[in-house]
Amino acid sequence: MDATTAPETIDDRALDQLFRTARTQNKWTDRPVPDAKLREVYDLLKMAPTSANASPARFVFIRTPEGKAKLKPALSAGNMEKTMTAPVTVIVAHDLNFYDHLPKLFPHAPDAKNWFTGSYSFAEQTAFRNGSLQGAYLIMAARAVGLDAGPMSGFDAAKVDEAFFAGTQWRTNFLVNLGYGDPSGLFPRSPRLDFEEAARFE
Repeated sequence: MDATTAPETIDDRALDQLFRTARTQNKWTDRPVPDAKLREVYDLLKMAPTSANASPARFVFIRTPEGKAKLKPALSAGNMEKTMTAPVTVIVAHDLNFYDHLPKLFPHAPDAKNWFTGSYSFAEQTAFRNGSLQGAYLIMAARAVGLDAGPMSGFDAAKVDEAFFAGTQWRTNFLVNLGYGDPSGLFPRSPRLDFEEAARFE
């Protein structure tokens, strides 16, 4: 694209798929999700921005009975069935030692690692904030490649960390079920705030 040419709005079909008609899914068909599709999701989301290109999010794509069995004790009752029947459940986590990768990810600032090693709280805030962003990118990337998503809280993060991340600096943020949704499990769409209720110009 020429530097002087502004990108145009994507077409209505794409906007619908990403935002307007996309729904948080609670019920799933048995159509499988191949590993290649999950790699496609990651290869899209990794291109979206994070602070200093730090990319602190870490993802565990759970798609085996053994993996689901490890996750099950951490789930709330309300999230049990939809998670156990989802083709894939993603643990969206963040690495508190993300800065170890900055020499690769942010090479034009050789001292970038030092920005974070001197302050645990700053590193933790950066990891959580940007890992959350990357979790949102995951949802949009999944929708972009034709998958449905069901992001959720409603689990014991400490139990997830113990089951999947013991001995590491990875910490769980939230979960996202992925697959091909069954519309019979949808609730009526809830209202959204109008611009004037949620935003303002200054």
